[in-house]
Amino acid sequence: MADRVTVIGWDGSPLTAVATAALSAATLVAGAAHHLALPEVPAAAERIRLGSIDLAARRIAGHRGTAVVLADGDPGFFGVVRNLRAPEHGLEVEVVPAVSAVATAFARAGMPWEDAQIVVAHPRTLRRAVNVCRAHHKVAVLTSPGAGPAELALLLDGVHRTFVICEELGTAREQVTVLTSDKAADHVWRDPNVVIVIGGGPEQQATGAWVSGRHPHGVRGWALPSDAYPDSATDPEGESPGLRAAQLARLGPRTGDLVWDIGSGSGALSVEAARFGAAVLAVDSDPDACARTAAAARAFGVQLQVVQGRAPHVLERLPEPDVVRIGGGGVPVVTAVADRRPERIVTHASTRDEAEALGAALTGNGYTVECALLQSVELDTYAWAERERSVVFLLSAVRSDLAP
Repeated sequence: MADRVTVIGWDGSPLTAVATAALSAATLVAGAAHHLALPEVPAAAERIRLGSIDLAARRIAGHRGTAVVLADGDPGFFGVVRNLRAPEHGLEVEVVPAVSAVATAFARAGMPWEDAQIVVAHPRTLRRAVNVCRAHHKVAVLTSPGAGPAELALLLDGVHRTFVICEELGTAREQVTVLTSDKAADHVWRDPNVVIVIGGGPEQQATGAWVSGRHPHGVRGWALPSDAYPDSATDPEGESPGLRAAQLARLGPRTGDLVWDIGSGSGALSVEAARFGAAVLAVDSDPDACARTAAAARAFGVQLQVVQGRAPHVLERLPEPDVVRIGGGGVPVVTAVADRRPERIVTHASTRDEAEALGAALTGNGYTVECALLQSVELDTYAWAERERSVVFLLSAVRSDLAP
């Protein structure tokens, strides 16, 4: 095993005395091509081009001498330190950090960033990174080949955002470009780059900033009463908070997910899914329901996209969902949703026959289905008399390949 492993961050500025001393003693240096070309790298040292971190870690583990790994920005922030410290390699490292690429990008943009979400986009995680951009006002995306500004823009089709694209930060070829997301796919961008994605709502005020990357709101709890939502009294098919709570619990919306809320009604479930950090497409054929949902989103300060159209036909042009709540439409809508293979689907029925038909459609399309009869009774706490009773069949379905 290497006698000593030092990981040095590089942000384009001159290396510190500590970093220079570590490099001068190195007998093995690993890094990208522009790192290995630095004049401080000893001519006699063995050089490894960093491609696979795991392969490099094995080479370092078997090296007898002093090893240095060079990496862009802060190597402890979405960087190589985690991989090198993995149990299978057994490497203990010393870290000499530099300014992270995210901090540098926001500095170039002249913007604060304690309220920003930060995501890494690889081809396998690109869709989830895009969902975070849908759901939040300010997101920094650390891109990779095949998951860069153009690919982000293409998947954000129909969602207006501003891109601040920072290419090759810290080098002589550094360039910062500001443009709207619909124009990003028209260009070829150089790697590495960081994309700051902005838009869709107001920026967090300085007086409200106290925790990094989050936007806590004044409202506490979820499954709020119906009258907490604007114009809820005009929603003819409003669902009870108890049913909404059960639906949300079974869907489990989270950051990186895309939720379809089909038949958004008052917008209550759409808003609460968005408050969990998910991206939400609220679908309804009624223009008044769409307006109610948009008003609820504004009132609670969350991002979501309202789509007016009738299911199942409108669903054909929507991006792939992770979880879906179906508020109505019967077997045709359930079947169309199941064809898109979301992880989870919840719906409800007012009669046992309807519940059986929906359950059969879900089971026949490769889902494991559970059904529960929910009964809730609202009481008048002055007279302790029954005010309203609700009875409904709740169906929750998990794709069979994911079911326990």
